[in-house]
Amino acid sequence: MSDMARAALQELEPAGPPRSPEEGRGLMLSAQTEAGRGLPPYYLVYFLLVDLLKFPSLGQWEKSAWTVPVRFRGRLYGIEHRKMGLGVFEPNLDPNARMSGRPSQQGEKDATAIVDAIKKAVSVATPYFQWRALQAIATSDLNVVNKNSDLFERYEYFRDQFNTQVVERKELESKAKDRGSESPGTFNFELISSWLSVNKQVSWCALAAIEAFFSWTEHAFIHLAILQGKLTVGTQVAELAEDNWNAKFKAALDISDKNTKAHYDKLLDLRAQVRNFVAHGAFGKEGQAFRFHSGAGSVSVLLTNDRDHQVSFTGRVAFDEASAITEIGSFLDHLWAGALAPARHYLFSVLPSILSYATDGTYARAMQSEEDMLSFVDGLTRRFEQAADMDW
Repeated sequence: MSDMARAALQELEPAGPPRSPEEGRGLMLSAQTEAGRGLPPYYLVYFLLVDLLKFPSLGQWEKSAWTVPVRFRGRLYGIEHRKMGLGVFEPNLDPNARMSGRPSQQGEKDATAIVDAIKKAVSVATPYFQWRALQAIATSDLNVVNKNSDLFERYEYFRDQFNTQVVERKELESKAKDRGSESPGTFNFELISSWLSVNKQVSWCALAAIEAFFSWTEHAFIHLAILQGKLTVGTQVAELAEDNWNAKFKAALDISDKNTKAHYDKLLDLRAQVRNFVAHGAFGKEGQAFRFHSGAGSVSVLLTNDRDHQVSFTGRVAFDEASAITEIGSFLDHLWAGALAPARHYLFSVLPSILSYATDGTYARAMQSEEDMLSFVDGLTRRFEQAADMDW
């Protein structure tokens, strides 16, 4: 694999030691080429050149994560990951230079060829990247992306929309009653039309909020399991991510607790009513797929979750949007009221979950109290900000 990738690079090779005093200082005063902005993602370039092909890297320095000195047709260039991105940089070899200049025409031409060569080599090295990824997820040297804030804000948005529409519906109902008492036996078609429209929006917003809530829990439960030290390597995270919602809930919370089990059962039933059928093209929240014509009149035939009895005349209690939203709120109060209260601060910090911290006891110490977690989050956030700014 390395021979094939190296062949794809053609005339691009490691720079080797400086060939002149000007080269020794030239990379420090290099200019970014426009063509170099077309390089593949920085991690693929790094794994290709440094990891697979063993090109020497200069390592970290101010505002730079790494620099790989290369030569193209004998001319020196730097492939560098700086704060502002990855690029091909042309060194300033003027012995009197005190700052970087603008890239030359030759530099731009070479950078175009360098980018093309690296793209070809990256394509050739795809099997190596796949193997490298498999090796990486078998360890705890991984960060798990944290999207809890965005996902939860989506739930909050639709929940708030639902509450707003419920208030509007009640106001319309009150107006209808007032006008009915003033003029008995008359109908206000404008009010009725408005009520029907708002009533639909109440249902839509409730369903959207419930969908958003379960989407968030699929993500949040994995992070909660990591913070409790129940997931310590990437393969465990990947397996749980592929598993069902039930497994994720049980990984994050202890259903031997009576109150937790009660919430689990209610949410499981809610999920079955709203998500399973709707997501798979069902005809209603209670699974009303057919109408059976009989001497009794029109009868609903329901789809069920029972594999042995897929249809039935009887089903769950009619779905109630307000009760569902109330149950979700009750579960969230329960979730953050107990031992998992410190985790809330981490989940909504946007910091990734760091698997090595689940292994070495770092998270266990932070989970002792909300004060411990807040202090930990504050310190870790500063470290991530420094790293993002490349202040080494």
